[in-house]
Amino acid sequence: MTVLLTGADGYIGWPTALRIADRSDDRIILVDNFGRRGWVDEIGSTSAVPVCSMDERLGAAKSALGLHNLSFVEGDLTEKAFVDNLLAVHQPDTVVHAAAQPSAPYSQINGECANYTQHNNLQATRNLLWGLEENDLTDAHFIETTTTGVYGAPEFPIPEGGAVMENGKERDEVPFPAMAGSWYHLTKSHDAANMRLAHKQFDIPISDVRTSIVYGTETEETRGENYRLKTRFDFDYYFGTVSHRFAAQAVAGYPVTVYGKGEQRKPFISLEDAVEGLARLALSDHAAPPDDYVVYNQVTRPISIVEAANTIVDVAAEFDYNVAVEHFENPRDEDETHKMEMENSRYMDLIGNQTQFFEGGVRDIFETLSQYKETISSHEDRFLPSVLEERIEPESKVAVN
Repeated sequence: MTVLLTGADGYIGWPTALRIADRSDDRIILVDNFGRRGWVDEIGSTSAVPVCSMDERLGAAKSALGLHNLSFVEGDLTEKAFVDNLLAVHQPDTVVHAAAQPSAPYSQINGECANYTQHNNLQATRNLLWGLEENDLTDAHFIETTTTGVYGAPEFPIPEGGAVMENGKERDEVPFPAMAGSWYHLTKSHDAANMRLAHKQFDIPISDVRTSIVYGTETEETRGENYRLKTRFDFDYYFGTVSHRFAAQAVAGYPVTVYGKGEQRKPFISLEDAVEGLARLALSDHAAPPDDYVVYNQVTRPISIVEAANTIVDVAAEFDYNVAVEHFENPRDEDETHKMEMENSRYMDLIGNQTQFFEGGVRDIFETLSQYKETISSHEDRFLPSVLEERIEPESKVAVN
């Protein structure tokens, strides 16, 4: 069996590769063009955790974990010829597609960034789907990490998959309306529609894993002293998730900046539980791939932004970072009290039980970031968009050891 994993240099992709390789003797072919490193550098930031070269990472996987079934191919998935050759040579039984420009704020910077995001994300997915068809690989299980952001913030419970429409005695399940709120999130809405079409036309088995806000720095495979096994950690306004940005602010002695009331609930999942689900789907082909288009809401619990902020402040105090939550005018057009309800029973059945809760994930984050305070402090101007940065008075910051 052969597993092809795209976006293998990324925050989720790298630890997922290690998990799959550790649980299987399959060949794991990793693919990336190192785009994430370039995008973060472009906006003037960096990963708090140093990211080693792919050669160093693979070397550490062999020496520290005994993994000899990982190999790497560098290339751009938007180039159809590259994708066709990749599929023809390696003949994957499973494709885990985790490659994308993943930042909503980055996609909103200007028209060029919006166009780039949509071209990059959509072209890569289309090339893979058509590549499976044109290379006679339609039995391959195609697994993609999309996003819970495709749902937007509706005022009703979100199903795990489609919505049921009724007309008298007739009823049918239709795709959930694409209510995405950014140019990035719309790429995943379009991806979902394209995957559904590929399943219908080509009969490709599809798992659409709608990933929520992921938090944490460690998985079972990365935990330990070998720094070459670590995954990246972004904390800036564009690529840092809200929980990661809040924790980095605390380490830098910066106020934990909540936009508006912050009472809106968002879906969260730990890195460990996100990796576990993807690995189980990838390895399920040893039994039988899904014969359908299946949607998984990859979320373990909705948490309000202000609750996340307060938890981070409380855990920060355990590490002698004494900061406070401060509320600022929200630069985004959103309901600051929205109470998201999202069905996740299919995903929870997949992973069994949640293995890391938010507070534990936050402790992992502080354990990690305490080693990289200088990196974070030297990039603290990347925490906020400029419209809010100028409103933080110098005295709002506190000294940290």
